[in-house]
Amino acid sequence: MPKQPQSFRCVHCHEEVSTSALGTQHRNHCPLCLWSRHVDIEPGDRASDCLASMEPIAIAVRKDGEWLLIHRCNGCGTLSSNRVAGDDNPLLLVRIAVKPLAQPPFPLDRLAQI
Repeated sequence: MPKQPQSFRCVHCHEEVSTSALGTQHRNHCPLCLWSRHVDIEPGDRASDCLASMEPIAIAVRKDGEWLLIHRCNGCGTLSSNRVAGDDNPLLLVRIAVKPLAQPPFPLDRLAQI
């Protein structure tokens, strides 16, 4: 397996990103904007031919409380999860986590009718 580069340029915000971070061994998302590139089929294998940008769309939480960042590929539609890294932007993580509450799929005034 080829050696992983020390850094990469973010596909979304174009910042230079170090591949080493607390909490992850296979970084492929930007800690600033949380976008990724579709590089893996399995975590760390770098075997995907797609290489399209991946938008951060949701947060999932494991049984142990660890947060996962959910990405959707803008090329092929694949969904993938990535462990949240220690240097990920906390404000953007919280924005993504509360988005379903801030933008419910129904008018909030319907809650008063229940």
